[in-house]
Amino acid sequence: MPGVLFLHETHLVDGYHEDDFEGAFRDHWMPTLAEDDDARLLWYCNLTHGSTWSYRVVTVTAVRDGAAYERLARRIQQGDLQEWMRALDTTRHDVFAKVLVPLPWSPMADLDLASVPGSGVDRDPVVYMQDTMWPYPDKFAEYIEASGSVYSKSLEHRDSGAPRFLEIEAGFQPAFGSHLRREVVLMQRILDIDRLQGLLMTDIPREMRAPGTWMHDALALRDKWESLLLRTARWSPAPLEVA
Repeated sequence: MPGVLFLHETHLVDGYHEDDFEGAFRDHWMPTLAEDDDARLLWYCNLTHGSTWSYRVVTVTAVRDGAAYERLARRIQQGDLQEWMRALDTTRHDVFAKVLVPLPWSPMADLDLASVPGSGVDRDPVVYMQDTMWPYPDKFAEYIEASGSVYSKSLEHRDSGAPRFLEIEAGFQPAFGSHLRREVVLMQRILDIDRLQGLLMTDIPREMRAPGTWMHDALALRDKWESLLLRTARWSPAPLEVA
């Protein structure tokens, strides 16, 4: 669906109220959005314990277009969602948000909001690697193109029939005027947890950092990024298709 916006929020949750916070999204935010066609909650993810700050939650809400985003904002500021938001704020210390648009090659570039469940999801958690990159000032457009034509394609290859490690489910950049201009965010589902353990325990092999590889050649476009490990709640609508 062209024009879909993605509200990405990182919540600093009060540890005493983590269950209340999750319940607010599961029992109110998600089903309330599903009552019309303006928006859907996509991801509800906890940052995995032992990997970063405590009690961090990442949510991503898809909004149909700019007009729908304005309607949602007004509902929160002065409408039927105002009291809910005030109650939610008592369960968290702070929240950092950015409005994102899909990269041209993103699998979610044509997201159909009707395909996103508004309730009834119950499945094993899925682990994501959320990568955020900051390309060099004059390499932003080049990095967006290369991340789709080179990096995403490299993830499709299998060595000796081994399972794939990552699958990119979405690629984003900030909407104009809403956040840092030069930023790329990838939501990557981890398909092989055993290989994640190997990544954590060993250095990247030298041959995977040699000229001609993404790890080497992408350094001409950026050398700064952040990787976070996210674990979905059992009821999180995304992933929309489970492998």
